[in-house]
Amino acid sequence: MALQAITWMSAFLCLAQVCSMPMPCHLQGELVRTTHNLLRDMGGHLHLECLQENVFMTFPAAAFATSGTPQLSSSGAKAIYDTLKNIDSLFGADDLPTKWDQQKLENFQNIIYRQIEESKCMMGSVDTSDYPIRAEGLKTYFGKIAAVLKEKNFSYCAWEVVRKELLYTLQFILKHNSDSLLWSNRT
Repeated sequence: MALQAITWMSAFLCLAQVCSMPMPCHLQGELVRTTHNLLRDMGGHLHLECLQENVFMTFPAAAFATSGTPQLSSSGAKAIYDTLKNIDSLFGADDLPTKWDQQKLENFQNIIYRQIEESKCMMGSVDTSDYPIRAEGLKTYFGKIAAVLKEKNFSYCAWEVVRKELLYTLQFILKHNSDSLLWSNRT
């Protein structure tokens, strides 16, 4: 009986230790890549019927500009964080396309939410002295995306145009902002 009590107490202490460990406080490159892949795969190729709906949107590349310095890297992380929050907001709509793979859509939404929650704690320590200019570009970009959805009555084709834009955005982040993302398998 005493041995069983000691075993349970040891298990409880180990669990308490694991649960009290700090949450990771960073943007994970693998999750951004997974997010991109899920978004890419949930809807397939842009359908011919939707090509006429395609709208040119000026991508705010300057919002993500980094040069490897810690200040710019942290501003890049803030831009990525704000991008994820904007994507989460867009995909919080009730009228998402039913033609998309619903399991991939749900996984996409869950991973976006997870990334926001896991990186929220680092946003207080980010030096954002140059960020207001960057934030304005992101605000304009996502405002235009939301306007396209609304103008097109959240149609399937409007969502496909948005999906294409967001794929480009996530691909840009993966290609140009590796210093703002944590990669667990770095060599």
